[in-house]
Amino acid sequence: MLSFQSQDGQGLVEYALILVLVALVVLGILLILGPIVGNAFSNIVASL
Repeated sequence: MLSFQSQDGQGLVEYALILVLVALVVLGILLILGPIVGNAFSNIVASL
């Protein structure tokens, strides 16, 4: 029984690490592309 519980816990930790990694990647992309997208919208609004 203990081996099953430790495997379940290990799986949850792995999923949590993957989730954190995906969140960091998305945050990095938003930090890089955020100003570019903001400038594009500003240009669109300015041209109206």
